[in-house]
Amino acid sequence: MITITFPDGQSRSYQPGVSGAEIAASLSKSLAKKAVAVKLNGTLQDLADPITADAELTIITRDDPEALELIRHDAAHVMAEAVQNLWPGTQVTIGPVIENGFYYDFDKKEPFTPEDLPKIEAEMRRIIKKNAPFTKEIWSREQAKAHFKAIGENYKVELVDAIPEGEEIKIYRQGEWLDLCRGPHMTSTGKVGNAFKLMKIAGAYWRGDSRNPMLQRIYGTAWASEADLKAYLHRIEEAEKRDHRKLGRQMDLYHFQEEAPGAVFWHAKGWSLFTTLIDYMRRRQKEAGYIEVNSPDMLDKSLWEKSGHWEKFGENMFTTEIDEKTYCCKPMNCPGHVQIFKHGLKSYRDLPLRIAEFGKVHRYEPSGALHGLMRVRHFTQDDAHIFCTREQITDECMKINDLMMRIYGEFGFDDLRIKFSDRPEKRVGSDEIWDQAEQALKEVLDAAGVKWELNPGEGAFYGPKLEYVLRDAIGRDWQCGTLQLDFNLPGRLGAFFIGADGEKHEPVMIHRAMFGSLERFLGILIEHYAGKLPLWLAPTQVVIATIVSDADAYAKRVFEACQAAGLRAEIDLRNEKINYKVREHSEAKVPVMFVCGRREAEQGTLSVRRLGERQQQVMPLDEAIAELEAQAQAPDTAVEDSDKDLVRAPA
Repeated sequence: MITITFPDGQSRSYQPGVSGAEIAASLSKSLAKKAVAVKLNGTLQDLADPITADAELTIITRDDPEALELIRHDAAHVMAEAVQNLWPGTQVTIGPVIENGFYYDFDKKEPFTPEDLPKIEAEMRRIIKKNAPFTKEIWSREQAKAHFKAIGENYKVELVDAIPEGEEIKIYRQGEWLDLCRGPHMTSTGKVGNAFKLMKIAGAYWRGDSRNPMLQRIYGTAWASEADLKAYLHRIEEAEKRDHRKLGRQMDLYHFQEEAPGAVFWHAKGWSLFTTLIDYMRRRQKEAGYIEVNSPDMLDKSLWEKSGHWEKFGENMFTTEIDEKTYCCKPMNCPGHVQIFKHGLKSYRDLPLRIAEFGKVHRYEPSGALHGLMRVRHFTQDDAHIFCTREQITDECMKINDLMMRIYGEFGFDDLRIKFSDRPEKRVGSDEIWDQAEQALKEVLDAAGVKWELNPGEGAFYGPKLEYVLRDAIGRDWQCGTLQLDFNLPGRLGAFFIGADGEKHEPVMIHRAMFGSLERFLGILIEHYAGKLPLWLAPTQVVIATIVSDADAYAKRVFEACQAAGLRAEIDLRNEKINYKVREHSEAKVPVMFVCGRREAEQGTLSVRRLGERQQQVMPLDEAIAELEAQAQAPDTAVEDSDKDLVRAPA
């Protein structure tokens, strides 16, 4: 007999070879009807699979969160069958589950069109209605290759060849249609339900290699319920409205062009926003005891070889040949900061030494991966490295964590998660050193009392890290800040300090970024606020606009008063109707307008219009400017009774 332990801690004995379906039936008839899969020792598998040893088991129903991946996987197979039903001779290649949905790549002679998607959806619904069972078969390698070769599925033959020797060749059937697949699947096509939608068509090279044939990819999304699908489609619609690329044009912040792929041309307003971020972070870092430095953009390849970056990261680095030597544009700032630490003898009394830089870094990203400010080839990091003793690790990491939490809150991100990323497959340093580094970071998390989740194998090649994931106003997650603990790099580059015992010791190096990429953080901010940035961040905080030319002289006086108060102001004296001016500046997301007409000029007042508000307020000139000046203070410089709502994202 084997012992099966359930999530509530209770256990039962069964005959070896019992299936998940049989176990569900032994517990209750209703559970047997609802069950679609099982989680065996933490891994999803088919409900019909035999269980031959003691195990921890969870019965998965379609309503369970874990079933969502299965719904999407099954929907992908249903879509592939639908395509081949509609267009016989189309080859099916690979169709994985991805975040929020799935896709399949097809080799079809004629291109798909957007008009084809509703046809495919209709055929999918017909297949789902048939409710054909999913069944798994194990084939020999020869049998699988012969079958797929006979039906002209050449890509499948190649996939069979790629399966390692000794690994099972799994075939899943749904009625008459079948595909090569690792599984698992739910019990039948009917379990997919109708909460799905095909989203778009794209091109994709076979196996992601531009030397291979171009395939056609169809993306879809699937959810457990119609309500979930509707909510997701609403988020997509809202995300399109908030797209930083569109808003960046409206707000005249920046542009890209072919002569500099993945590099930003900052316009005056965009650069104002960029430097406001830097000024804020510079103040916060100075307050926290950091010294600011600047390291070279280009360094000899030999330094990157010593650091380990060339071996682990070389394919993403830009290089050039000068005087028969190879130089690399820096992809990160850490080796340069080690050189600054090494310049001059350091004592334990000098530690911790906190070195910060707003450093421009360069990393090769494939052209197809570039995406506005979110994915670029050169960007600026708010990078910092803390050199400390092992005894100082916990205290320094706690300070970094506290500073990050405070900063994200001041930008309106109150909902965040921390991921603990442990050792990757490609890494430097001994397992003993990694054990120490990982344990030290876990102690920090325990001491801070924060919730965290494991992100296995995603640490940097030189050490484990914490990743700070922010949730924006429409529920999307963005990984921004990182804290990385490094016991390897200082020793590789010969860094040391003199301890209290008079001997040389290697410092521990804590890598830290809070915004991460300033370009990307700006893109996130624009989308989080839908362009309606907090007043202290807005590139143009107020526009003084005239209704009639008789008010021009008064408007100029208002403009000068705004500038004297330190406000980022513009003046609009154009011979245009005021409604046109209001609409244009509202589209550019200017938070405040001071409107001046004859009456305002005569009375020394202003009509104050705020972005998104229908009502305008008439105020005396001095009072309006004083109020705006107080509200425009950065959160780290604002007085206690300032309007905190100004740093909260709109719902």
